[in-house]
Amino acid sequence: MNLHEYQAKEILQEYGIPIPPFGVASNTREIQKVIKDLNLTEGVVKIQVHAGGRGKAGGVKFGKTPEEIFSVAEHLIGMKMVNNQTGPQGVVAHKVIISKPIDIKKEYYIGAIIDREQAQPVLIASPEGGMEIEEIAEKHPEKILKLPIELSGHIRPYRLVRLANFMGWQGKQAQVGMKLASAIAAAFIKNDASLLEINPLVEDMQGDIWALDAKISVDDNALFRQPHIASCYDPSQESKSEVDAKEFDLAYVALDGNIGCMVNGAGLAMATMDLIYHYGGKPANFLDVGGGASKEKVSAGFRIILEDPQVKAILVNIFGGIMNCATLAEGIIDAAREFSITVPLIVRMEGTNVEVGKRLLKESKLPITTADSLSDAAEKAVAVLSLK
Repeated sequence: MNLHEYQAKEILQEYGIPIPPFGVASNTREIQKVIKDLNLTEGVVKIQVHAGGRGKAGGVKFGKTPEEIFSVAEHLIGMKMVNNQTGPQGVVAHKVIISKPIDIKKEYYIGAIIDREQAQPVLIASPEGGMEIEEIAEKHPEKILKLPIELSGHIRPYRLVRLANFMGWQGKQAQVGMKLASAIAAAFIKNDASLLEINPLVEDMQGDIWALDAKISVDDNALFRQPHIASCYDPSQESKSEVDAKEFDLAYVALDGNIGCMVNGAGLAMATMDLIYHYGGKPANFLDVGGGASKEKVSAGFRIILEDPQVKAILVNIFGGIMNCATLAEGIIDAAREFSITVPLIVRMEGTNVEVGKRLLKESKLPITTADSLSDAAEKAVAVLSLK
């Protein structure tokens, strides 16, 4: 789950990370209150959306007077941002963050991620901030430092010294920088984050260090033990289909194809999409109904798929393990009747009670095409579209 910048900053403040004073507003009354509370004579206003590239999209503005801050903030509330991260549908900013400006002397990058290859959390730092870390790593790999984070949320002291030297921090600044890195590591582990990023981390003209921006993503599987973070969920930043999928504990991602996919198991879902591409088609979505898919989940999956007007065929690929194929076949039949499915429906089943499941599909007299293998299912799904 992604957090808004202001939510990430509120968490980081709890760990003592220095952040310029800020306020959040969603209407004119709140804008006026923030300006008054912070005693702003000038300020930076940023839209709050779950996407990067806000500056390039016009979502970050500077106000030189209180009146200009108010005008800019009022204009940005309700802004729809569209870029390659949001997709063509875009996302709407219902809030803005207003903060005191900082005179920047130098920009840095610092963050934490899970290193999948090393199977451990790591701190990533660079003396070059303000740009994508991937771009820095590609063009200037020597400017990237990675340090292991202990599962306790600590970084060993000698590694912190190495960090300070790498970043060019000395004296008091080095002490502040090392303390900040330790706080990032602790916040990352204790909040079950999958990503924590401060970009840019800046040095002002007095040599003080500030976290100017912040991004935190939290592992969805850990939200049950992070209720304060779970309460930060903002459904307005996701499509209706994605919000509905969360309600039924379905893993759903919209794509730009026309073959709807419903599969139980993430790996099987990826293989299904790969084969659709292999045979010349394009999947409309990733949808994993889970290993223990119930009739209710299958029904919800069909409804979500059919809400996409681009879907011209549906491929259901089920492996009956925890849930047997007979039960899943009943779910498919019920859903097909409930939603009066008019697009071609291709079903491939394997596993427990597969013969019973196939017999139920056949006896339903519904226009369902069965397949004997995953390749056969993908090929039939693509072929049926070419006949339309």
